[in-house]
Amino acid sequence: MNSLLEMLISLNLDLVALIWFLFCFNGYFIYAKRASYRVTCLASLMHLYRKEWMRAALDREVRVADTTTITNLERGVTFFASTTMLILAGLLTLLSRSDMAIGLLSELPFTEPMTRLQWDLRIIVLMVMFVYAFFKFTWSIRQYGFVSVMIGGGPNPRENADPRTLDMHAERSARMASMAANNFNAGLRTYYFAIAVLGWMVNTWLFMFLCAVVVWILYRREFSSSTLRTLMMSTDINAKG
Repeated sequence: MNSLLEMLISLNLDLVALIWFLFCFNGYFIYAKRASYRVTCLASLMHLYRKEWMRAALDREVRVADTTTITNLERGVTFFASTTMLILAGLLTLLSRSDMAIGLLSELPFTEPMTRLQWDLRIIVLMVMFVYAFFKFTWSIRQYGFVSVMIGGGPNPRENADPRTLDMHAERSARMASMAANNFNAGLRTYYFAIAVLGWMVNTWLFMFLCAVVVWILYRREFSSSTLRTLMMSTDINAKG
């Protein structure tokens, strides 16, 4: 009877922790997206840089450097996409080795007792997260491919296109590049929260604490970091913002 009661209490605590995790994960994603339209952050500032880049690219007859830059960005996303597949394969292995993994974790200090159901729940949550990240990374790769096509298909300086046409094409290209970068960023955020879920393997309270820490770290980096202040040093960007 006591063991059944303890199991129910553990399951209820896991449910609370899962709700807290979803609140932090989805809440920060929603906040970051909405805040980027109102305040200066890495996402909004980098979009302005991309607009300047795409407008300057249209003034060049040879755009090899621009397409090479897109290829380099795409290569970084491809690395994370392939890494995500390896992680998913590892998680599938852990799912089939539940008893062994639980036994190894039980030897760590501050580790709370865990049933096979609780272990499977944690692994499944991680798998769902990395599947989500994989789709974000692969969509980002495709969008960067679209940007390469848009750069190559942009008006040539010898065509003497009117400034409005050039500005519209630069805006579309910059927006597509920002969409690709935002999807890549969403995949990276998922990696951050996955680290918090690793804490769930040890202790549920540690997991909830790490979720809050990840939100704080992401906010600091995207809205008040030294990188953001450095990017804001550009006089032209500040004037346009």
